[in-house]
Amino acid sequence: MKKPRIIDRSRDEHFMQLALEQARLGAEQGEVPVGAVVVVDGEVVGQGYNCPIGRHDPSAHAEMVAIRNAAAALRNYRLPGSTLYVTLEPCSMCAGLIVHSRIERVVFGASEPRAGVVASRGRFFEEAFLNHRVLAEGGVLGEACSALLVEFFRQRRGAAL
Repeated sequence: MKKPRIIDRSRDEHFMQLALEQARLGAEQGEVPVGAVVVVDGEVVGQGYNCPIGRHDPSAHAEMVAIRNAAAALRNYRLPGSTLYVTLEPCSMCAGLIVHSRIERVVFGASEPRAGVVASRGRFFEEAFLNHRVLAEGGVLGEACSALLVEFFRQRRGAAL
């Protein structure tokens, strides 16, 4: 019989604050403010923010950047036992990478009703065809994560007038 996983949620808000800091860095660059951090054994091993515009790379979502940085830091393309904190519910591209990199847990802040595949538009991590199971939880500092996005787009619309 498989042992149940014990999840330590005591530092979820702390790590989500770090993801929010990454999102703010992205906003300063004119990127949609989404940030992410990868944590293993209580230590941040990768971080990133959305930067597809600046990098001319449509795959440069915050999750992608943070996971790439974590894999490089750990010198492993697999990240077992890791938790990804991201300010916005992952899209299908990022969800696929999360499974392939063997991240154990995803914690997101704001829901993404148009493209989020963890809870909003589907439950990707529950698909039977996947060979890895990811635990997922949403809503951690969700209001702060959502407010950052709303303010960014409000300012962008105001600048366009």
